[in-house]
Amino acid sequence: MCGILGVVAKIPVNQLLYDGLLVLQHRGQDAAGIVTAEGATFHMHKGGGMVRDVFRTRNMRALSGFLGIAHTRYPTAGSAWSEAESQPFYVNSPFGIVLGHNGNLTNTERLKHDLFRTDLRHVNTNSDSEVLLNVLAHELQEAATNYKLDPATIFTAVSGVHRRCRGAYAVVAMIAGYGLLAFRDPYGIRPLVFGRAETEHGYEYLVASESVALDTLGFQLVRDVAPGEAIFIDEEGNFFSHQCAQKVSLNPCIFEFVYLARPDSVIDGISVYETRLRMGESLADKIRRNYSHLDIDVVIPIPDSSRPAAMQLSKYLDLPYREGFIKNRYIGRTFIMPGQSTRRKSVRQKLNAIGMEFKGKNVMLVDDSIVRGTTSREIVQMAREAGARKVYFASAAPPVRFPNVYGIDMPTRDELIANGRTDAEVAREIGCDELVYQDLDSLIRDVSSVNPKVTSFEASCFSGAYITGDVTQEYLDGVEAQRRDGVRQAEQAAAATQLDLGLELVD
Repeated sequence: MCGILGVVAKIPVNQLLYDGLLVLQHRGQDAAGIVTAEGATFHMHKGGGMVRDVFRTRNMRALSGFLGIAHTRYPTAGSAWSEAESQPFYVNSPFGIVLGHNGNLTNTERLKHDLFRTDLRHVNTNSDSEVLLNVLAHELQEAATNYKLDPATIFTAVSGVHRRCRGAYAVVAMIAGYGLLAFRDPYGIRPLVFGRAETEHGYEYLVASESVALDTLGFQLVRDVAPGEAIFIDEEGNFFSHQCAQKVSLNPCIFEFVYLARPDSVIDGISVYETRLRMGESLADKIRRNYSHLDIDVVIPIPDSSRPAAMQLSKYLDLPYREGFIKNRYIGRTFIMPGQSTRRKSVRQKLNAIGMEFKGKNVMLVDDSIVRGTTSREIVQMAREAGARKVYFASAAPPVRFPNVYGIDMPTRDELIANGRTDAEVAREIGCDELVYQDLDSLIRDVSSVNPKVTSFEASCFSGAYITGDVTQEYLDGVEAQRRDGVRQAEQAAAATQLDLGLELVD
């Protein structure tokens, strides 16, 4: 889950890209980067941390040009941040190309082998995004005649990318001296939209992970980039599009609607906010049918993404809705922080209970999902410490029992609290008196009902069914082994940093 942007404008784009990254900050807090193009010259600045910390005035002044792409990264597989893996990535042969990627390739190792042995290309990092960039560069080299590009040639190259790459990918790229390229994988797993703004000098275009970036920056949403489609906008602002995959189907990631996306976004014609309202209605129906024995005094959301579901649940059950937790907005999203110890520590820093809303009451806590259970356990304990008599817990999502391999940081089974446990066992693990999970069929119905044209979703973390058809048990075992190594390295790096800080304080 990363955030990507691409702009072709009639004015300098550095401020547009910076503002857009702030809007997409929720999609990644690990690193951020911007590249602008001025003729055939790229200007790049990227670094680790939040957007506001990466860019200074001097950096922004150096990012001149009327075209640009930007990326905000979230950590993958629990690895420690590395300067080398921040995006966008750059390659200079056969054309100057920069690329930002949201998603995850599932055949990275095979592609690395082919790049090195057959394509004679070298990859410097462990990032699948750099692999994707080099595949694109090679396909452009193969498609180009006399090293000249036109839209048809570029679309032929993207077709080659689709033939070779597996997994989830939404991509923005710039080709020096030519323009902006964006494309989406043939399954449409990760979101990608584009819009335009009419100016006195012609149209400006913006491509983004979520429609909220278009709204904020003053662009009118045109539509989503279709699965397998590529769009190309040249330096003069001429727009081209083409379907580059032979077989396509739309299967948006359902976890975008549960948690990842901002509620004010619209993805594939589906309002994220409306889906979350309907999730609350379905939860209320389930509680009315199967949990009528619960003596609930008040419904309290876990801020922020569960609020719409909690509001509807309270309305449909005719129960009081209260804000029982205050959120410190200067703490990052705990779900995308590497390492369990970091998550445990951050929960108490992130949320604080309002005692009067809990004291002597039977409370129903509502959260968007339960992944590792670390946050849920801490929150239940906070509610009890605040004086709650009983603590019930409702999840707007079904049990997360399976790894996700398409770009969400939940890849190992032993980290998923619902894996191998019944609902009652999960309830005991997080310390609540009763646990209510959303049903998968209900969740799919809630999302699809907002746009009935979308009938299929990537829901592997709930169902174990991987839409791309190439995810084997051997692959999952390899991903989990890599993650364990990454977590161990991250913890060792954190320990070393703490030791260094301690020594500095002693000195």
